[in-house]
Amino acid sequence: MQSLPQIKIPATYMRGGTSKGVFFNLTDLPENCQRAGSARDALLLRVIGSPDPYGKQTDGMGGATSSTSKTVILAKSEQIDHDVDYLFGQVAIDKAFVDWSGNCGNLTAAVGSFAISSGLVNADRIPENGLCEVRIWQKNISKTIIAHVPITNGEVQETGGFELDGVTFPAAEVKVDFVAPVDPSEAMFPTGNLVDDLVVPDIGTFKATMITAGIPTIFLNADEIGYTGTELQEAINSDENALARFEKIRAYGAVKMGLINDISEAEARQHTPKVAFVAPAQAYTSSSGKNITANEIDLHVRALSMGKLHHAMMGTAAVAIGTAAAIPGTLVNIAAGSGEINAVTFGHPSGTLKVGAQAECISDNWTVKKVSMSRSARVLMEGWVRVPALTK
Repeated sequence: MQSLPQIKIPATYMRGGTSKGVFFNLTDLPENCQRAGSARDALLLRVIGSPDPYGKQTDGMGGATSSTSKTVILAKSEQIDHDVDYLFGQVAIDKAFVDWSGNCGNLTAAVGSFAISSGLVNADRIPENGLCEVRIWQKNISKTIIAHVPITNGEVQETGGFELDGVTFPAAEVKVDFVAPVDPSEAMFPTGNLVDDLVVPDIGTFKATMITAGIPTIFLNADEIGYTGTELQEAINSDENALARFEKIRAYGAVKMGLINDISEAEARQHTPKVAFVAPAQAYTSSSGKNITANEIDLHVRALSMGKLHHAMMGTAAVAIGTAAAIPGTLVNIAAGSGEINAVTFGHPSGTLKVGAQAECISDNWTVKKVSMSRSARVLMEGWVRVPALTK
């Protein structure tokens, strides 16, 4: 039997924030992959190297973690007053599954850079020097994001002195604004409560703040689930029983939030919701060995992504953190000291991150105007990605 040659597709491998992913221009994809469906999913799975029962993604571009098993498809925007449409696919590592249910906030920092370099932003919007405001339409969640990309001599500036905990080397700062991450018509708190009692059979009942801002997130108190809040990855990810408990909590939380109808559906929605736990500020040592004092942060937050504790913090979860911190009475706000809070610096396994939010209560309904944070991004490799020809 004659084997078919590999096909090659123009692609760019980029770091955005504390994540990495393979970026595509929509029009560069094979015609049958330019629309949603099984052909597109099969292509992205093969590009990343999934499903891999060994959990290594050796035969693909993935890095065997939720932070590095990501794909992005960009196109010139079909939305008025936007530059680029951004579609994010979270690729499962050991399953043949691409989750399209949410956004990646970290890779958002790279979307603006890619859009400019790929000609998706009109030339008259790009300054010779200064900041280019890239107006991004996030297609997964139908939201607007603004990336402020530094430009030097008409080209994207990627190098600089901005340091981001969880990323080894400094780079140029990219400020990202998540505009109205919760529409006034949407329920920021799907249950109608700032704090709920989440009942998880055979595990327990926990206080939980369940919020949809940036990404649906379930916040728990660290001490209620047996943690201090200063844990690093190894403390959670090496404990299979703990991971199973978190997944069960996530499934029951998803039902309570109305994201799924039955816990059996949670397996097909691995990207959302996220589960995070919070604790008041206390001194700790980050995964890089950096000693962080209690007065450097407002609280601790640890979050799980795709079934494992994240090595830093997902950008979308940071949106949820900033929003919840700004609303008195949530578990996040209480852990940060309670009261009116416009910005918080929180500790995560790799260090610290500051996020600001503008929240307001209108007719007893909370909404948020904007959530802002700084990330960085750069191209790691560009050219073509090759995959074996896929059968229909």
